[in-house]
Amino acid sequence: MGSWTIVFVYEPHDRDVVSDAAWAVIEPLLPPQRGNGRPWLDHRMVIEGVAWRFRTGAPWRDLPAQFGPWNTVFKRFDRWAKDGTWAAILTAVQARADELGELDWVASIDSTITRVHQHGATARRPAVNGAGVGTGGAIELRGLVVA
Repeated sequence: MGSWTIVFVYEPHDRDVVSDAAWAVIEPLLPPQRGNGRPWLDHRMVIEGVAWRFRTGAPWRDLPAQFGPWNTVFKRFDRWAKDGTWAAILTAVQARADELGELDWVASIDSTITRVHQHGATARRPAVNGAGVGTGGAIELRGLVVA
């Protein structure tokens, strides 16, 4: 009986998440492909698969076959998370965007979705500027108490 070989070839398409310009910044930061044993799945295909997974929120097992085996993509993602590769990529991409003036550090945080611990809802709060029990709101954090 003959043997089967499955080959995954990266073919760019219109819906690529990682642009060629971004790839030029990311590629040199990735670990070199190992030369011994079975050849690794292309790094760009793995990055595209990781980006697809986080963009959609789908489970790893639902990764489309065009990105290669889901377990391979997950293992590479996990390995790079543990060895600091993702942190290096983030730092480099942020530095590049800041250099080009494209980085905006404005953050919007909505505390209405933040849940308090079950015992924290009834906890006594310290007095602020001697004005009784504080609420922990933004006005109190600035040292102002509104009566």
